[in-house]
Amino acid sequence: MKKYGLVSNYTVKQYKIYKSKCNEDKCKNVVNREFDRKESMEVVVSDLTYVNVKGKWNYICILLDLYNREIIGYAAGKNKDANLVYKAFTKINRPLENIKILHTDRGNEFKNNIIDSLLTTFNIKRSLSKKGCPYDNAVAKAAFKVVKTEFAFNKIFQSFEELEYQLFDYVNWYNNHRIHGFLDYLTPVEYRMLMSDKKVS
Repeated sequence: MKKYGLVSNYTVKQYKIYKSKCNEDKCKNVVNREFDRKESMEVVVSDLTYVNVKGKWNYICILLDLYNREIIGYAAGKNKDANLVYKAFTKINRPLENIKILHTDRGNEFKNNIIDSLLTTFNIKRSLSKKGCPYDNAVAKAAFKVVKTEFAFNKIFQSFEELEYQLFDYVNWYNNHRIHGFLDYLTPVEYRMLMSDKKVS
């Protein structure tokens, strides 16, 4: 590649990682890598990633239902913090008390009075990955790999408003039009509606 002056897209611009203290909470990994769930909203997983807005890093947070891999909550923000996670929860259009477990890694944005209060209010149990073990939150990591590839890879948003608008559009496409092999090649919404109809009948 050097000989022919080729440059990989994956190395054009990299995010500089700043080390921060992880969440040392004693909370157990309740999910324990049991990612296949029989009920909608039984387990919701979450993660955050960065996107480029006019040369500055902004962040997106996604809340994913393990049952059908549907993005049920999402948000964009200029800071990687608990407020961004809280904002993602406000986008959920179903009763929050239906969520039984929230599973995340040990990022401090998930361990905050704001998030603690939300989980307590709606009786949502917390589950944390083991320290330094990405496999414990593998579904969220895999979903973000898809999001980063399809939505944000090598892309510069011209404004925060553009980011929010395009994120809304992408989540709609992801949930209602993008088929998933895990769901027998149905979309997340199609799968949820099909399973719901089967239970009724």
